[in-house]
Amino acid sequence: MDRRSLIKNAGIAGVLAAGVAPAVHAQAAVRWRLASSFPNSLSTIFGSAQMFSKTVSALSGGKFEVSVHAAGELMPAFGVVDALQNGTIEMAQTAPYYFTGKDPIFAFGCAVPFGLTARQMDSWMEHGNGRKLMDAFYANYNMKSRSAGNTGTQMGGWYRKEIKSVADLKGLKMRLGGGLFGEAMAKLGVVAQNMPAGEVYQALEKGTLDAVEFVGPYDDEKLGFNKVAPYYYYPGWWEGGAELEFFINTKAYAALTPEFQAIVDAATAVAARDMTAKYDALNPIALKKLVAAKTQLKPFPKDLLDAGFKASMEVFAEHEAKSADFKKIHQDMRAFQRDQLLWARFSEFRYDSYVTTLKL
Repeated sequence: MDRRSLIKNAGIAGVLAAGVAPAVHAQAAVRWRLASSFPNSLSTIFGSAQMFSKTVSALSGGKFEVSVHAAGELMPAFGVVDALQNGTIEMAQTAPYYFTGKDPIFAFGCAVPFGLTARQMDSWMEHGNGRKLMDAFYANYNMKSRSAGNTGTQMGGWYRKEIKSVADLKGLKMRLGGGLFGEAMAKLGVVAQNMPAGEVYQALEKGTLDAVEFVGPYDDEKLGFNKVAPYYYYPGWWEGGAELEFFINTKAYAALTPEFQAIVDAATAVAARDMTAKYDALNPIALKKLVAAKTQLKPFPKDLLDAGFKASMEVFAEHEAKSADFKKIHQDMRAFQRDQLLWARFSEFRYDSYVTTLKL
């Protein structure tokens, strides 16, 4: 096995034990800057960027250092793609659907309504056509992508009032992270607002917002949404598995030696796995705390889910009619999803459906 393959497929300990890291010491030192779209208070998402930086340093013996900057330090949260495109920074960590204002295709790099779960997204990206299709699109912005982790299926958000039917969404001012689900929610009467996570609590407290969705129990508890909006709904049908991405300037990546490129690839894989596992470990603990603090945990009514699905399919059809590239990626993802759902009927879904009924 060559050195690059070993780094890509082994963990940090295995790489160091194999004596690969010392081989990079003769190379010139590299210093990159990574701008995140998230505040450092979010130890899960922002922690993925920190884990990436730590891993790069360890694998390179300190010859390759990546400084990590929270949203607002180098640029606004939503300014990272422009900065990458013009070469101001070498890397970013963000949610691609924040940039659907540039092109709706960005949403497929993160999450779309009634889309893929975390495992399905990982599979489509790495062993389907997902990464190839998205990187061909990202090339228009002088960047390529690597996974930064996945949140898993998200919650449906916090509401100042109870949502009993689709009619209760009409006129609701809601913070939505971005993407095509904002358009779907608009068809249901929601007035979508896209703003960074750090600005949401105050807007919700003042009544500028009526509702907010972010991620799930762990992050939501840290952000304090339960203090100003008592109703917590599920599931987040617009984010079955939200993928966070590392965006990398293509010229900066191409300028690296093969060893350093392999280190970047390996470090992103370590960071992505860590973030997803951390969410699965921390969310149930946080959910119990929220319920104990009198959070009203409620499922969305089925008629609302049905209306959401109908609206979402209309949004997809509208964009397919405008863009052949959008249609190509959407149809590829849905074909992959159909096979995944077929398999899940006989594996994960059947198993989970039974185990959740047991008193373990």
